[in-house]
Parts: sequence; structure tokens; C-alpha cells
Amino acid sequence: MSRRGDGRLSHDLLPGEKGPQDACGVFGVFGPGEEVAKLAYFGLYALQHRGQESAGIAASNGENILVFKDMGLVSQVFDEGALEALQGHIAVGHTRYSTTGASTWANAQPTLGPTKHGTVALGHNGNLTNTERLLELVAERLGGERRDTMRGGGCTDTAILTSLLSWDRFDTLEETALELLPQVRGAFCFVFMDETTLYAARDANGVRPLVLGQLASGGWVVASEIPALDITGARYVREVEPGEFLRIDETGVHSQRFAEPDPKGCIFEYVYLARPDTSINGRSVQASRLEMGRALAREHPVEADLVIPVPESGTPAAVGYAQASGIPFAQGLTKNAYVGRTFIQPSQTLRQLGIRLKLNPLREVIEGKRLIVVDDSIVRGNTQRAIVAMLREAGAAEVHVRISSPPVQWPCFYGIDFPTREELAAVGHAVDEIRDQIGADSLGFISTEGMVTATEQAVERLCTACFTGTYPIEPPVSARHLLLQQRVEVGS
Repeated sequence: MSRRGDGRLSHDLLPGEKGPQDACGVFGVFGPGEEVAKLAYFGLYALQHRGQESAGIAASNGENILVFKDMGLVSQVFDEGALEALQGHIAVGHTRYSTTGASTWANAQPTLGPTKHGTVALGHNGNLTNTERLLELVAERLGGERRDTMRGGGCTDTAILTSLLSWDRFDTLEETALELLPQVRGAFCFVFMDETTLYAARDANGVRPLVLGQLASGGWVVASEIPALDITGARYVREVEPGEFLRIDETGVHSQRFAEPDPKGCIFEYVYLARPDTSINGRSVQASRLEMGRALAREHPVEADLVIPVPESGTPAAVGYAQASGIPFAQGLTKNAYVGRTFIQPSQTLRQLGIRLKLNPLREVIEGKRLIVVDDSIVRGNTQRAIVAMLREAGAAEVHVRISSPPVQWPCFYGIDFPTREELAAVGHAVDEIRDQIGADSLGFISTEGMVTATEQAVERLCTACFTGTYPIEPPVSARHLLLQQRVEVGS
């Protein structure tokens, strides 16, 4: 009997070295006559980078909602039989990386809850910052039913929202949602449905991306990123606006505002999180990363023979660095795309090899060369330290590290799971100290100004909190005293 995935595969280059992870990817489709479960499957496949711990799809045939979810990658969770069982004309899909709640089956999404006239299935990308207040609302509105309504949804902020959507004061799920959404704080993209209708909502700050597309058959798709539209054959229509609520049914797409927009898009989407073949707020992510590399070359030039990327996330910036510097670009590291965390524990010998399970140097390319190694970010610094050591062992004459984002110094409360502040390499250390820690000949980070300029977005429309400590949305109550002690500017 073969073992199913455990939801622990990651893009980490070192075993146990957790990099920045996004909360989730969401997908919804209203498509009468379409195989909506298969469209959701391929949509989630295109969003796999946004979460690798669990995946799920809920489908409605107009009378009943059926959910199938499990731990693991999209390709591990679903097979032909599971998708055939998910019949209907509406589907909601979700791929998860846990930032609130444990990585368990109970916390996998979509979550299910009762409504006055049926059922709600909900998928969420982001993190809420006022869960304490929302829990109070659960107690006030549902009373003794609180325990039962949250039992099926685990302990996540998504479970709290699913419970609140079960409030029976209003006649429709739409009315309940429009009353609730103005009271929700933080970063969220919700895609949810009842038996007959698909809904979507994006927080007033638009921290996480959400887009709307149309199928050739006339159906509609909502997804975290444009590639999920592309893979399903949907035509990109527009972004879901910050503070916008959508109802999608047989009469089309209906839009309402539940909050005034105040855009604060996450800049780390441009740096690392989003796929390079997507666009956010009209700006190509690939073009942004190329320009970050060019800015990095202008800000931190160095004499060298080759520019090489840390694949895959460092590649666009490395190309940009090579273009601006005139130094040749080369692939100096080969990545094994099929190695994640496995069920087989590596021996001590393999554990000592560490990063070679994922990357291997091309000795004939780098031997005797002065290298510029471009990566997207430094979190703990362990990965860069291992790469520098490996390149020197392979004969590199010099190793100069260049990073296409500023030093990461502050926690994210809006859906990215960074290590604790004490674990971040840049906290309490000057650039020269970080350089010494990773063993490089030189180290350069792009400036915040250079990074922002590369996105072609106004700085006041972006969230740069993980780099600057300036939080555009009030952090959770539990974190405020710590941040204030550290003299963080809260609000803008």
C-alpha cells in the first residue's frame, strides 16, 4: 500500500530550514456544463506554490455540497475517482500553508458550515488580525452552538469566519456576509459558496491578490493569481478590487462595496511569493524582478566573471543584474526539482551534505571564476551560508552575494509565515556581520526605494512592513505591546 502525502513537502533548500511561506491559494468557479472539479484541480495546480501542506475542493450540484480534502500536494490528494465524485456546476478550491492553526486534516480547507437555508464552503488566503473580537462575536451570536459550529473547521481564523457565516439573522448568505465583512480586519481573500451561488471578497487594503476571469462557455472563475485562469482557459477580466464583494450566479457577476478601498498590496508578492508569469495591479511580476536585479547592479556593483542565480526564485533578478552590469549570466547551480521532504530520513552522511539534496554546482562553469550569486531574500542565512561554502568547494575564486530585497527584519501579520524575529539574520546585525556569517566576499541588499521603484507602484499603496516595520493595518492585540516596545511605527 502506497503512503499518501503528509503535507510537509516544501521548497526549502536545507532540511529544516523554513523559508517565507504564503498562507494559501484560493480558486472558485461557476460553470454550468463544465467539469468544475477538474477546473478547480488544475487551478490549484497552478497555485501550488502558495501552499503545499493540504488541498481541498468543494463542489455543489445545486442541492448538495460535497468536499474532498487531504494533507499533501494537489497531485497527491486528488485522483480521477475523487474528481469524478465532485459533480456540480460550482466549485471552491484551496491549497494551504498553515500560518494559523496546526497543519492537520481538520484545518484543511474548504471549511463547511450550516446556513439558514443550506451550507457554506469557504476558502481563505491571508491572516485576520482581530480574531479575538470575532471569537466574541461567535459567542454573542451563536451562544451554546459555538463549539459545534467550529468543530468541523479546526482552530483557524477561517473556521471562525465559517461559524459567523452560519448566523441565521438574515435570509441569505449574501446578506450575512455583507453584514460581517466590514467587521473583519487584516488581510483576506475569501472564495466561498452555498448550494447555488459563488461568492468572493477581498479586504479593503488588497494585501493579497485576487483576480476574476471568464470561461469561453460564459462561466466565471476567481483565483489568487492569473496563471490559475490561464491553465483553465479562462480569460482575465480584472482584479477583484480592495473592499469588493462579488456574487456570481446564473445571471452573471454582481459587485458591491463593503469597505472603502485603501490599497496596501504586499510587496513580497513581487519579490518572491507570486509566480513570475502573473501581474499584480497591472505590473508584471517578472518585469519587476528583472528591474530589481538591474537596480541591485547599480546600487552594489562589483568586478566579477559571472552572475549566477539561486534557482529558481533568484533567476529573474540575476538576469536583470547581468543586463545592467554587462557581466555574463550563467547557470552555476543545478536544482533537483523533485526533491522535497521525503518519508525516508537521510542518514547522517546525507544530512551533512545538506543542500546538495537540492542543489549541485556546475564545477566546469564556476571553477576559478569570480561569482555574483543573486537570491531573492535572506531569512535565517543558513541557506546562503551553505551555498557559499559549496561554491568555494567547487573552486570559485570569489563569491559575492546580492539580494533583490532589503533585509527582512519584522514579522508579518498578513499571511506570510516568517521565522520569529530572533531567528532573522538581519535583526541586530550589520550587513558586514551578515556577510561574515554567510562567508561571502561581499554582500549587498537592494534598497527599499530601489525595490519599490521596480514594482512601479506608489509606496503608499504597498505594505513593506517586513522590511521597514511600518504596519499599515493594526497588528493583533497579542503582538502590539511587543512591537511598541521595539519602537515600531504602527499604522500609517
